[in-house]
Amino acid sequence: MEELTNQKLFLHMDQTIAGALFEKTTYPWEILPLIKDFILEIGPNLPKEEYDQIGEDVWIAKTAAIAKTATICGPAIIGHDTEVRPGAFIRGNALIGEGCVVGNSTEIKNDILFNGVQVPHYNYVGDSILGYKSHMGAGSITSNVKSDKTNVVIKNGDNVLETGMKKIGAILGDYVEVGCGTILNPGSVVGHHTNIYPLSMVRGYIRPESIYKKAGEIAEKY
Repeated sequence: MEELTNQKLFLHMDQTIAGALFEKTTYPWEILPLIKDFILEIGPNLPKEEYDQIGEDVWIAKTAAIAKTATICGPAIIGHDTEVRPGAFIRGNALIGEGCVVGNSTEIKNDILFNGVQVPHYNYVGDSILGYKSHMGAGSITSNVKSDKTNVVIKNGDNVLETGMKKIGAILGDYVEVGCGTILNPGSVVGHHTNIYPLSMVRGYIRPESIYKKAGEIAEKY
């Protein structure tokens, strides 16, 4: 399913320090188990004039703004000009790009956030990849484990792609806007330039340049 590949979902793979991971894999969820080792590999080699190492396996750009009450566990890299607000909880295996916002009471775990991503209010983002300048509205979350604890599958209409993985949250392409209070079910894949209505429940693949109103009601954006 070509529409689910890295090349189709992300228009700006130069807007993440993890570009090499996207080049060596076909589908974005294949990157999730690689995040930890990648951070541990590149972290010690980041320019010391640009990044401070804070604690064990945590590298933060000197231009980032980190609230005193934020909790950051390694391995993690936080890029230039990113803001981590009070009460944020970064649980590790987090690769957060430049110019991002991680907001109050937002939890980040095993994620890649491209440059310019905003998760500014009460968001849970687990085992997910958020593309360039994507935005999650207040209270929107990624659900990363199925209730029956079976492996996550990616659904595109009648086609089903087995992942062999128990934890996959959401994959958001570039410029995706997620409305407030939305639930992104395990294995949700949202194409670039798509808008999702508030209070939605999303499952499976949503094509690029869409307006998602509810299941079965998806309009073309342009």
